[in-house]
Amino acid sequence: MVDGRNTIRRNIIKIDKEKCNGCGQCVLACAEGAIQITDGKARLVKDSYCDGLGACIGECPTGALQIEERIAEPFDESFQPQPPSQPEPLPACGCPGTMAQSLKGNSFQQKNPVNSLPVKERQSLLENWPVQLTLVPTEAPYLKNASLVIAADCVPFTYPAFHEKFLTGKVLLIGCPKLDNVDLYEDKLAQIFRQNRIKELNIVYMEVPCCRGLIPMVQNALLQSGAKVPVKINQISIKGEILKQEVLKVTPLIDNQMCCPSSAFFK
Repeated sequence: MVDGRNTIRRNIIKIDKEKCNGCGQCVLACAEGAIQITDGKARLVKDSYCDGLGACIGECPTGALQIEERIAEPFDESFQPQPPSQPEPLPACGCPGTMAQSLKGNSFQQKNPVNSLPVKERQSLLENWPVQLTLVPTEAPYLKNASLVIAADCVPFTYPAFHEKFLTGKVLLIGCPKLDNVDLYEDKLAQIFRQNRIKELNIVYMEVPCCRGLIPMVQNALLQSGAKVPVKINQISIKGEILKQEVLKVTPLIDNQMCCPSSAFFK
């Protein structure tokens, strides 16, 4: 008896916070709900929630998880983790914010470079709505023969010339490979690539490790669809600079870890 609790010596998960990058793959792999992401790091919620079998270990891209034997509360087999809450269904009429709209023409209203104009005179170069990948209809008319930009959510807030550099004459789709449903995104992008003759694609992502998940996500979608689309990738620093620009070579993936795409993707 320790602090009024029954304890035993058993196997239990151990998380190395120095190695953890907060990608959340272990959370998805833990059916017992024993792991959560707090302040950007995985943590064990409660000893009694962990069965000690280590199903989460193989999903960790950084090797931050291991099984250790120590004194802990017994595994509580009666505990039932709460499933993620489901969003409320849309009303029958649909949400006006999801209505596909072409804003084509914005790019041609800007006669002078954005940075040369006073803030009050700058205009948006966005040519489509919605932009969030979850909301974009796969049959949206602006996707036909489009040049696509797939950007991580944080990029437009970080790179000050995002509109001028990336949006002129382009269709924008945004998402977060760390917080959003990557499998859903892959399937949806594969549909978009199959149904529309996409001319070219730019991926714009942040330098932080998990943001690189956009790259294998797009690569998998292209492989599923069978579409041949030239792809460029652009890495943005957290200081708002373009760190590198490369061409993506679409080849079958050996390791589809979200945060650690192989350097063999590039040519």
